[in-house]
Amino acid sequence: MCCGFFVGELGAQTASQNAPPAATAPSSVHEQPGPSSSDGGVTPIEDLPIQGLNPPFSPATTDHMSTPTASTDAKPNPNLPHDLSPLGMFQRADLVVKGVMIGLILASIVTWTVWLFKSIQLFTVRARLKRELRAISQCTSLSAASQTLKQDGGILRALIDVAETELRLSTDTVDKSGIKDRVASRLERVESAAVRGMNKGTGVLATIGSTAPFIGLFGTVWGIMNSFIGISKSQTTNLAVVAPGIAEALLATAAGLVAAIPAVILYNWFSRGIGVYRAFVGDAAAEVMRLVSRDLDLPASRRRSQAAE
Repeated sequence: MCCGFFVGELGAQTASQNAPPAATAPSSVHEQPGPSSSDGGVTPIEDLPIQGLNPPFSPATTDHMSTPTASTDAKPNPNLPHDLSPLGMFQRADLVVKGVMIGLILASIVTWTVWLFKSIQLFTVRARLKRELRAISQCTSLSAASQTLKQDGGILRALIDVAETELRLSTDTVDKSGIKDRVASRLERVESAAVRGMNKGTGVLATIGSTAPFIGLFGTVWGIMNSFIGISKSQTTNLAVVAPGIAEALLATAAGLVAAIPAVILYNWFSRGIGVYRAFVGDAAAEVMRLVSRDLDLPASRRRSQAAE
């Protein structure tokens, strides 16, 4: 009986080993077959190495995935300019642009030189003319005014001289109105000559103020044209390469404005100042005409005695 039981158990084990394995569906997409473990079981998926990572992913590798930092030993590009100051851009500019900027600098120097000399001249002649008018304000005749300003060489002295000359030439003339007209004509010519002399130099300011912006614009156009040529040769539109050339070109326009704006302001200032000076000269000519008219109203004998004195 024992032998029969043993034979039955042996036959059951042999049948179970020869039977084909039953097909089973994986419980989820995450379950995959793997190699058997040493104890006959299946290795779990979380214990398998992740394919595609060589070396396998580990916490130590996270240091290499952090944000990259700038290298401390990076060398700057030697082809890019580093000095973008006005002097540095001037030194790197084209010869034509340099010539334009040098011309504009000279024009600016001329502007301030004219301002200095004309300011001194205008202040001096106006102060002298005021002093002369105060000096002859109490004179009753042309000869007395001439004696008062004998040592002075200003514009009022020149007006008195031409009036005395015309009176001397018209001694035998009876028509007093004709004498006054001739004296007024001479005074007008002296007045115009004085104003023209004061206007000398202001035309330079007008020329600089009107042409300097266009000269600077020409330098800018030339510089930008050269910058575009350089861009086409380098075959790059990198702003670090393009911007310095354009900045150098725009420096010419800035120089033109620096030369033009003070010239225009000073020209307008001198125009107003010369207008005031013209009014003072007109007052001086009117004062001389009053003295001439007063002398002509005197008897001829007394006028001759005053002229002799």
